[in-house]
Amino acid sequence: MASDSRIEKFPVAELAGLRTELLRSGFDTFQAAELVTIFLSGRGYGVDSVMVREAVARLEGSACPIECMQQELERVAYVM
Repeated sequence: MASDSRIEKFPVAELAGLRTELLRSGFDTFQAAELVTIFLSGRGYGVDSVMVREAVARLEGSACPIECMQQELERVAYVM
């Protein structure tokens, strides 16, 4: 699914908390993708599981700042 301009801009504190949890958890890509899925679904968004795993792999492969995380979440989330 393509990103949707109706995807909210998440509060920096929430993104920072998600980022910290992902960095400290030691999760593999599938577990980290599940955490991101829970984060988004808890806020009313659907996700494509394949796209979430790809996004998590990109986040793991770089030092992704908060703005980057927002962009990745916008890319994989869709309004249900």
